[in-house]
Amino acid sequence: MASSASAPASKGPRYAPPDPTLPKPWRALIDGNTGYLYFWNPETKVTQYERPVAAVPSSPSQPPGYSRPEERARSSGPSESRSEAAVSRSQYAPSSDNRTRNDHSESAQFTNQFSQAGNGSQMSTEAYRAKHEITIVGNEAPAPFMTFQSTGFPSEILREVLQAGFSAPTPIQAQSWPIALKGRDIVAVAKTGSGKTLGYLIPGFILLKRLQHNSREGPTVLVLSPTRELATQIQDEAIKFGRSSRISSTCLYGGAPKGPQLRELDRGADVVVATPGRLNDILEMNRVSLRQVSYLVLDEADRMLDMGFEPQIRKIVKQIPSKRQTLMYTATWPKEVRKIASDLLVNPIQVNIGNTDQLVANKSITQHVEVISHSEKSRRLDQILRSQEPGSKVIIFCSTKRMCDQLARNLSRQYVASAIHGDKSQAERDSVLSDFRSGRCPVLVATDVAARGLDIKDIRVVVNYDFPTGVEDYVHRIGRTGRAGATGSAYTFFGDQDSKYASDLVKILEGADQSVPQQLKEMALRGGYGGRSRRWASSDNSYGGQGYGAKRSTDSFNNSNFGNQAGGGSSFHSSYDNSSHNNQSGDASFPPSSGNNQSGDGLSFHERFYGPLGGDQSRTSNDGFRARSRSPPGKAVGVSNW
Repeated sequence: MASSASAPASKGPRYAPPDPTLPKPWRALIDGNTGYLYFWNPETKVTQYERPVAAVPSSPSQPPGYSRPEERARSSGPSESRSEAAVSRSQYAPSSDNRTRNDHSESAQFTNQFSQAGNGSQMSTEAYRAKHEITIVGNEAPAPFMTFQSTGFPSEILREVLQAGFSAPTPIQAQSWPIALKGRDIVAVAKTGSGKTLGYLIPGFILLKRLQHNSREGPTVLVLSPTRELATQIQDEAIKFGRSSRISSTCLYGGAPKGPQLRELDRGADVVVATPGRLNDILEMNRVSLRQVSYLVLDEADRMLDMGFEPQIRKIVKQIPSKRQTLMYTATWPKEVRKIASDLLVNPIQVNIGNTDQLVANKSITQHVEVISHSEKSRRLDQILRSQEPGSKVIIFCSTKRMCDQLARNLSRQYVASAIHGDKSQAERDSVLSDFRSGRCPVLVATDVAARGLDIKDIRVVVNYDFPTGVEDYVHRIGRTGRAGATGSAYTFFGDQDSKYASDLVKILEGADQSVPQQLKEMALRGGYGGRSRRWASSDNSYGGQGYGAKRSTDSFNNSNFGNQAGGGSSFHSSYDNSSHNNQSGDASFPPSSGNNQSGDGLSFHERFYGPLGGDQSRTSNDGFRARSRSPPGKAVGVSNW
């Protein structure tokens, strides 16, 4: 504080707007130089960044700030008393030679904006958790941060959050932030689109700024992701929210040259976001060290296990110090995820958002399920697209790569549409996603490569042109809309060949308070197939009565025949009645598959005329990602004209 005596009065600390939730006698102050929010106890003279909790008496021995994961015993509880001195404000303050100080008017403007964002309803912890369906498993979980004002995050991070348009933390952020800031391991079970990316990034940023490791010697924060699409999106968020804090990050993924990625590692990266395959490749080259990793995140853990990455994950973890903090985020909680969580995490606190014992869809999404024949799909899709406002972003999901390309070509006659799937080169995929995000290409036709990980906030409509291989993939597909508190619509074309999923789809619709078509109800009553996707076929009841099967043949990424099944469907502008019964109309035949598991009350119209649909091989939900992570595919199918 000595240096502040010579500074202008406007640069000194000042009281923050009154906060009735702050326990007495604590006061909140704002540093005029940095804009940081901190807390001061006028009785004990303790100054700290961590928001004081009323249930814990304030004392000089209370350890404020971020609990050091390297100092906590891995076998002891989180509340073990430590003699660490209170963290001074200078520990967090940026150095004057590389940080531009805010003037008084700019800081006051931010304070006003920050105060408005922090004015949430003053409800109790129990009421907040009940309202947002938050359940806690574990001991001594701290109260959630119900407002941004209560987090005590550095001002530059809060400014980025507010500029992004967030008014309050999402439930997963509100509850996981205080746990992570105490250095505890976390298992977070939450649906996609819940804001989990910032839920683990911001505490990681705060930790690495405190540790101040040399980034040239290796990262401090490591995030593992199942797909390159999700990895690049996490990287985008890390850059966006870490830029003002001078945090460097890099993304390692297959399907792209190693050279640029290695050069970024050589320059130094505080945060590394990686797919397991590419990270293992670089580890084998001895081009990156994980000895400094103090904060490990497994994002979409269930998806990574589903894709067969468990051996690679365990190989990576062996090179990370045992004294670390580990966070696992997953959309489902099957026994395989529980097993790896028990092996990698120590005394974690589990945060569940919603019902984790059964699959549920986002209630912010209006679901329309239409039982129609294959020949009617094109005409109905045209009606849906014409009913949207110009420029609305729409994702259309197909079951095969060939159908994906074919439909995109047909749509391009009237709409600006592009296709994305596993056979596209990384450059093509990046270009297509960039055009989709910017709105230059508002219609995206995709295989399940985009079902998870694609985080674009303003997607208005999702169309399931082909139904996926199970209701869990259905939930993740429609989850591309209705994200971050927004609403959206999902249209699903359902045929006789999909009847074995009717029963579970009815449960999903009813669980989200959606209307169920009478035809779908009748199909569920007479079907009796259970609708279980193969990878949930165990009799174990760890997933709403659907166990997590050990054999995941539908998700094998080494299937050499994947995606070679021909797509189906008539030309977008011609129905079956106008066609010449040949492939010129776009009606590709579907060769039967030995793995076909289709059943139902008789063949559909399309099956009787064109032959049975391809089995699970043509409907795999991941497009052979892993098989190509080490060797990029050959010449990719051309992108549609758009």
